[in-house]
Amino acid sequence: MTKRILFLFIMCITFTFCKAQIVNVESLRRATDSSKWSGSASLDLGLIKNTNSIFRITNRARLQYNTENNLFLFINDINLQKIENSSFVNRGIQHFRYNRKLNEKIKLESFIQSQYDEVSDIKFRGLLGVGPRFKLSKNKKYRYYLGTLLMYEHEEASSNSINILRDFRGSTYFSCSLYPLDHLSIVSTTYYQPVLKQFSDFRISNETSIAFKILENLLFKTSFIYNFDTDPIIGIPNTQYELTNGIVYSFD
Repeated sequence: MTKRILFLFIMCITFTFCKAQIVNVESLRRATDSSKWSGSASLDLGLIKNTNSIFRITNRARLQYNTENNLFLFINDINLQKIENSSFVNRGIQHFRYNRKLNEKIKLESFIQSQYDEVSDIKFRGLLGVGPRFKLSKNKKYRYYLGTLLMYEHEEASSNSINILRDFRGSTYFSCSLYPLDHLSIVSTTYYQPVLKQFSDFRISNETSIAFKILENLLFKTSFIYNFDTDPIIGIPNTQYELTNGIVYSFD
């Protein structure tokens, strides 16, 4: 009984301080040398009634298929948290990525992404990108990657949909995936995304995740996300961050 209570308690722990605007694909990508499907899914539901009614639903799903030379990855991330009729988190991201292996160290990757974030005043943001991805290390327990992509961005604000932004951005990222123990993984990725016509307008994002294996396919995961945008939508802070704990089910 004690173990069951502890398990339910861990599942309910979730701390959220802001909104992520750059999806960290590296934390969701599964490295494997064989042709197969893999994936993961997490779901968090909450309903609290006291002086206010608080509702929360978060869902993250990943589905990946890879062959010897190709990788297909789909990500869906939904997060809604409301007090009475007011949302303090309401965002969603759908992301599809394709990798083509050119040689042992270089892959060509492309992606398409759509997202919304009510609290950050993003009615719609669409991204389309392509570029090379470099493997910097072959060690199975310690992997390092560098990506340099060109992407097109289309963005509409919720408060003023007439204000539509269209820009070409660079997207450079450095990622490390560490597996010091069989039941422990650490993944950290940093993104730098400047507007190509004005390098003073840029975004920096970092996500670091630590995951512990509880059961064969069940993980307890802690993630910290930091975002900085030099030119956000008016009224939105330059800096946002998020700390979350949760349970993730994965299969391979």
